Amino acid sequence: MCEHHNHKTINRRQALKSGIAVAAAAASATTLAAKNASAEDDPYADPAKPALPPSDMELDLSRAALVVTDPQIDFLSPDGVTWAVVGASVERNNTVENIERLFKAAKASDLTVAVSPHYYYPTDKGWRFEGALEKLMHKIGMFDRKGALTTEGFENSGADWMPQYKQYINDGKTIVTSPHKLYGNESNDLALQLRKNGVDQIILAGMSANLCTESHMRELLEQGFEIAVIKDATAAAMLPEGDGYLAALTNFRYMANAVWTTDEVVQKIDEAG
Repeated sequence: MCEHHNHKTINRRQALKSGIAVAAAAASATTLAAKNASAEDDPYADPAKPALPPSDMELDLSRAALVVTDPQIDFLSPDGVTWAVVGASVERNNTVENIERLFKAAKASDLTVAVSPHYYYPTDKGWRFEGALEKLMHKIGMFDRKGALTTEGFENSGADWMPQYKQYINDGKTIVTSPHKLYGNESNDLALQLRKNGVDQIILAGMSANLCTESHMRELLEQGFEIAVIKDATAAAMLPEGDGYLAALTNFRYMANAVWTTDEVVQKIDEAG
């Protein structure tokens, strides 16, 4: 890695320390408790007596696609600017490895694969009003790129793909949509790309659970897609304001057509193939 990139990474980490790292320390006790919880009091465990009807979704590879939101360094690597607050959740769910397992299974079955990335260009820094997380993302340089028509400085930056995913994403077959700018896919071409490929059933994974992943789920449901969220192929920040993963998991159960684990969906893909 070049000297210039190392200097940039250090600056990004310094910016992080001045902001969300403090919040991460405040949430550490909650994180530790969740990691050490027994099965019966695990806050993420499925309810023993669910009130909602069980899923009846059946995977049909002929009309399905794997959709992955934000499989990028800033969310999933210890070198990313959000690791201090998402790292514990990523590690607990084995998120990085589970996303790769989904990519591998989808490619082996010739399943349509789409990635919806998050990028910010210099022109996005001029927004006149922002939500709390928009302010934070711009402050710490999250997903920053030098421009829409250049890849200068992109390789191995926080906006780049996780290295282990590049073989799947850069194979010339994966759909890489235009970037979403906040959380959902309303601002990009994901729905168009899926429709044009005859897709109406989605296996949804990626980062982060209560933000981009959940927002994609909501928008795609509204557009008539059938969606299974893969609950251990996502993760979220844990802050004093709340546990993002727990919030998302609740909404996944309420709204998605199915909530599966990576093991379950890989088996379903293998059997259907």
